[in-house]
Amino acid sequence: MCLFCKIVSKEIPSKVVFENDDFLAFHDIYPKAPVHILIIPKKHIVSFDDVDSQTMANITPFIQEVALKAGIKESGYRLITNIGSDGLQEVKHLHFHLLGGAKLGGNSFGK
Repeated sequence: MCLFCKIVSKEIPSKVVFENDDFLAFHDIYPKAPVHILIIPKKHIVSFDDVDSQTMANITPFIQEVALKAGIKESGYRLITNIGSDGLQEVKHLHFHLLGGAKLGGNSFGK
């Protein structure tokens, strides 16, 4: 079982921001911005290359709600997903990094 599946099953604790039956949003333990939230499907999907269009359609409003709850929807934010080894995907479970809370720098993660 992957790290994020263990977080979904509550084997590993997380600081949850928002959750529904299909998705989970929680604070990154190594934040790269004042707001750094990870958003994942509860169902194990390896990466963006493996996700189906219905999951993407359903996760979109979830991500928008997370941005609203985090207080960064109006000021703006960055949404990133890493794919494969060259894309520096560390956990092989589809996840999106939602970064904001400050003017983000020019590199990938804002710092």
